Amino acid sequence: MNATARHDPVALRGRLLLGESLAAHTSWRVGGKADRYYEPADLADLSAFVASLPADEPLLWLGLGSNLLVRDGGVRGTVIALHGALDDLKHYDETCIEAQAGVHCARLAKFVVGHKLAGAGFFAGIPGTVGGALAMNAGAHGGETWRVVSEVQIMRRDGSTVWLPKSEFVYGYRHVAMPRDFAGFIAARFVFERDADGSAEADMKTWLARRKATQPVGKPSAGSTFRNPPDDHAARLIEACGLKGHRVGGAEVSTLHANFIITDEAARAADVEQLIAHIQQRVFEQTGVHLHPEVRVVGEPA
Repeated sequence: MNATARHDPVALRGRLLLGESLAAHTSWRVGGKADRYYEPADLADLSAFVASLPADEPLLWLGLGSNLLVRDGGVRGTVIALHGALDDLKHYDETCIEAQAGVHCARLAKFVVGHKLAGAGFFAGIPGTVGGALAMNAGAHGGETWRVVSEVQIMRRDGSTVWLPKSEFVYGYRHVAMPRDFAGFIAARFVFERDADGSAEADMKTWLARRKATQPVGKPSAGSTFRNPPDDHAARLIEACGLKGHRVGGAEVSTLHANFIITDEAARAADVEQLIAHIQQRVFEQTGVHLHPEVRVVGEPA
């Protein structure tokens, strides 16, 4: 970053850290340092901070770090941490809920149920924030984020914000194409159905119980590692190839759910990345199917 373009630290109301380790900010608990790590105080502070950055400054927007592998060499540029800052959640109108990007998806699901609305239960199974769910069209239990989106608020690289209708975005399975001059998601408005029979809360609890029973909840992971191929499941293919429990260093294919990679205290990001590559190779050799990672890999090798 050009020193003359850096935001004046005296004017910042958030927290700017240099060389911050990202291992503590990602769910795999691995990864190197960020050149700059910023926790904004609120939306106005974030807007001013982004406006102060050079137009070509690399940006990484971070929620809970639950769908992210940061390599051991760290991240060049600036990481912007939204969780704990953009966390407003409100009942916008009768069937519409507005949530900022830092809101935990499970909190959104409970909020929707509390307002006697249905169709948000799948959010309880997404271990991340609204911003991350928007960025990758996250889903669970057959539901997908963008199916219930009405409009989204984005920030441009100049720090300005604008609300855009859903029609401005092209999205598909675990993919969203971003508009020109896009910096990051700020908020979204979601439209749900009325909970006519009062079953939404029970359905959500059933999904949460199923998640707890079938996934390694409580252990460091990034959720599902691979996208499901058409008409099949990545977990089935990985298990069929005998890879449950396979380890590379401190990274291991979960014995509970084969599409989850878990880590121990000695793990490095390189272990996870090598295990991902090994799974891809073995599954392709034995089944002819190429698995595509659902997790995003960023940063530099050590």
